[in-house]
Amino acid sequence: METNTVKHNVYAGMRYRDALAAIAWLERAFDFRRQLVVPGETAGEVAHAQLRAGENGGIVMLGSARDDGRGYRSPQEAGGVTHGIYVVVEDIDAHYARAKAAGADITVEPKRTDYGSRDYTARDPEGFVWNFGTYDPEND
Repeated sequence: METNTVKHNVYAGMRYRDALAAIAWLERAFDFRRQLVVPGETAGEVAHAQLRAGENGGIVMLGSARDDGRGYRSPQEAGGVTHGIYVVVEDIDAHYARAKAAGADITVEPKRTDYGSRDYTARDPEGFVWNFGTYDPEND
């Protein structure tokens, strides 16, 4: 019998007006790591990028904002929050301190939840909502 390594099968995707700046900021503030960045057709454009949350963490995919019929809208274009992303982190206080030092807009300070997690919420410079916590749904 073949043993399979568990792999995630859901990946968040978003579009940024300045994808290159967003990638650099997400690395600096939230400790994401570039896995792949595919340049677009014009200078400064990102056709597709994949960022990993930590060494073995999940992946978010992003690219430059463009009208390609898929209907992606930034929070500014949509007039509000369009979705939230949750990322499991081991040391929530260190992660929070890093994000705050990088200028993240902290919308919910670190707190303990009813289900035993320690969480905080922040917005990136283009308004996307990021939730970070110690609760791991795969180990529940």
